Amino acid sequence: MPASPLQRLLSSLSALALTLLLVVGLSGCVSTGLPAASASPWQPVDIHTKSNPLALAFTDSQHGFLVGSNRLILETDDGGASWEERALDLPAEENFRLISVDFSGDEGWIVGQPGLLLHSTDRGQSWSRLFLDTKLPGEPYLVTALGRSSAELATNVGAVYRTRDSGSSWQAEVEDAAGAVRDLRRSADGSYVSVSGLGNFFATWNPGEGVWTPHQRVSSQRLQAMGFQPDGSLWMLARGAQLRFSADANNADDWSKPIIPITNGYGYLDMAWDPSGTIWAGGGSGTLLSSADGGKTWRKDPVGAQQPTNFSRIAFLPDGKGFVLGERGSLLRWVG
Repeated sequence: MPASPLQRLLSSLSALALTLLLVVGLSGCVSTGLPAASASPWQPVDIHTKSNPLALAFTDSQHGFLVGSNRLILETDDGGASWEERALDLPAEENFRLISVDFSGDEGWIVGQPGLLLHSTDRGQSWSRLFLDTKLPGEPYLVTALGRSSAELATNVGAVYRTRDSGSSWQAEVEDAAGAVRDLRRSADGSYVSVSGLGNFFATWNPGEGVWTPHQRVSSQRLQAMGFQPDGSLWMLARGAQLRFSADANNADDWSKPIIPITNGYGYLDMAWDPSGTIWAGGGSGTLLSSADGGKTWRKDPVGAQQPTNFSRIAFLPDGKGFVLGERGSLLRWVG
């Protein structure tokens, strides 16, 4: 029997009410589903630039360098509370993206794209440009200072090289590159994890191994970034604002269920642990979250939320200093 006009009207009103209820409920999750912390351990630092800071390193507790896009290089002598611009002796017509910096005592290294390698032996007061072999697979991506005259260089296709003579020569540590990567991290013991350029798989490499070991992603969500937890096991960030943790440093295929702290339309780009063991995750549109209970519950950081930027890197140094790096000259400093 056909529905009467009254029945059709009631059905339409019911559907409309259900839709409104879902919209209200979902918008509530976005705006109020995650509590904000009452105070923040972060302090904004004005670095007087709109370039993107990408990496930083210190020679001691007070002195260090920050590098980034558009040949950005800044120096601090007060632990990162303030920064002053430095100049590099590079051709004016070349616009380098300085992507990684590291020090071991007075000896420092900077790598940039395209094809840039700089070396210092005097705490960064002067830098010498070393020319890389044109056959080097990929572009420099990550440099690690390993002691006097020694460093390790990884490229954006997963090639890993080591020098023991201040960069005069480089020896390959792995036979085959991992392929184009979107993210590459190194642990303190020399192990690496890389995320493929399309985010459809990741790969691991340990010192002494001849090749990278590929691993399938855990879900249909493409991978965004991966790194190492304090105990050496892995963490993973995927599209859809998903976080996962590995419980076993020796098993790169054993992962927790996905954790989605908040659905606000922005993904996460980095994760790190502060000196107390609290987890920090940062990402798009000022997203900066913390969890003091291993990822079970999360809070929004009020200072991070005020920054009109995308947080790309969170760095805690062995001596307790911490920084959050964001686009368009955004920098937060850990004050505890």
